[in-house]
Amino acid sequence: MVVQNRRPARTGAAAVAAVGIMACAAGCGGGAEAGDLHADATHVVRQAADRLVREGSSEASTSMEMASGGTRVTIRGEGVYDYRAGLGKLTVRLPQDAAGAQEHRPITELLAPGALFMKNRGAGVPADKWVRVDTAALSDGNLVTGGATDPLAAAELLRGAREVTYAGESDIAGVRTRHYRGTVDLASAAEAASEGNKGALAAAAKGFGGSAVPFDVYLDEEGLIRKVRHRFSFADTQNRKDVDVASTTLLYGFGKSASVRLPHKKDIYAGKVAEKDGP
Repeated sequence: MVVQNRRPARTGAAAVAAVGIMACAAGCGGGAEAGDLHADATHVVRQAADRLVREGSSEASTSMEMASGGTRVTIRGEGVYDYRAGLGKLTVRLPQDAAGAQEHRPITELLAPGALFMKNRGAGVPADKWVRVDTAALSDGNLVTGGATDPLAAAELLRGAREVTYAGESDIAGVRTRHYRGTVDLASAAEAASEGNKGALAAAAKGFGGSAVPFDVYLDEEGLIRKVRHRFSFADTQNRKDVDVASTTLLYGFGKSASVRLPHKKDIYAGKVAEKDGP
């Protein structure tokens, strides 16, 4: 399956089944309200996902910082996303091992409604095969497991925004933005989500036990997300540790052509995915 979005780029703009990643390391409205000092902050933030869908596509960079005990690792990703089709492609780079000597091959991730596909997953998976994960079957809805939060899912979380306040203007990569902060009610976000993300966010609402998720989002004058950061906390019962995760997504290059080809069934690995030891 190939999905393409070929709108001209805008000038001046820029954990387990997936198991190893953690171990290895509604309403519509105009964007003008984002620049209106008198606009309701909660409404402005909740409509951000719809604004992305209307825009069509963009480039994206992701950063996931995980802290557990005295260990802190960062996983980075970069790619493109077609918001109308709900499809994205990221190249995810894992951190080096503790000694800084071992290098991990980048993992290619394809993001699709209800599914995550990974290549170069390692741990016994043939190099030419993809691992497919049902995101609704993951306890975190793949908000954390894959090492990168799906950019559209990150925006759809804001549909459950609560206690939103305006925090002033900020410059994000040379673009003037309005900074909002608040918390996300995951159950509300799941109820208001698009069909493609509803199952995964409902799973996350259960997996995180109803905990509110703090966020910061930066919207440009057209209401487009330039940066969004969510902070997740959960208990790693296997290792008896509390884990704090900060997931940051930067969006830029709006209108850039996005082409995502999902793998054929014959190219998907059907065997067991082994866990790796250590980050």
